[in-house]
Amino acid sequence: MNSQFGLASVWSQGDIVIKSVAVLLLLMSLASWMVIIIKSLDLLRYKKIAENAEGFWQSQDLPAGLASLGPDPANPFRQLVEHGREATAHHRDTQSQLRDTLDMSDWVTRSLRQAIDEFTTHLQSGMAILASVGSTAPFVGLFGTVWGIYHALLSIGAAGAATIDKVAGPVGESLIMTALGLAVAIPAVLGYNALVRGNKGVLHKVNRFANDLHAYFVTGARVSAGSPAKMPHVAALTKV
Repeated sequence: MNSQFGLASVWSQGDIVIKSVAVLLLLMSLASWMVIIIKSLDLLRYKKIAENAEGFWQSQDLPAGLASLGPDPANPFRQLVEHGREATAHHRDTQSQLRDTLDMSDWVTRSLRQAIDEFTTHLQSGMAILASVGSTAPFVGLFGTVWGIYHALLSIGAAGAATIDKVAGPVGESLIMTALGLAVAIPAVLGYNALVRGNKGVLHKVNRFANDLHAYFVTGARVSAGSPAKMPHVAALTKV
């Protein structure tokens, strides 16, 4: 015997409000999964870039170091090097008035921090969607449940039949909306937490690379554990 209950029954018997809630939950689910997939792929790419960034310090000069980072303009490590190089060259320009107001360390720090802030903004794009879906989807589903139960009870009251078999079906169908809300919210919350942890790991590597760059541009040597930089002293950067 074919069942008269289930998702198909909820959709066919639901009014415009129930159908709107179902469509809204579907759109929220699609949006959250798109963000999760796209941001996860970005994180994998940035982690691979971070693993290859150590080769920058083994280069013979700055152009070779930039080449080792690859041509991708979205590479955060390449952006840091370019910002630091431009800031250093600008500060060392004999016509620049910066040296009278800011020392080299402060100026390079500001330039590198600006590059990090821009990358952080890009890294966190889309996270608000996951946070919004994770926090609102259960309540959207609950609203559909309450609305469905209300109309189910009205129909039962109008029919004058309040036996358990008459109540269980419509009320059970309405509770499906709550389950759908949770099914949308749980992946969004888990995806948000996983992406936040991944973003922190990438930002940690970017900040560590920026600290080494700051030391190199200011003092001409990388202050970090591991192999020293092979590139020439920062004073040669104005000739690059």
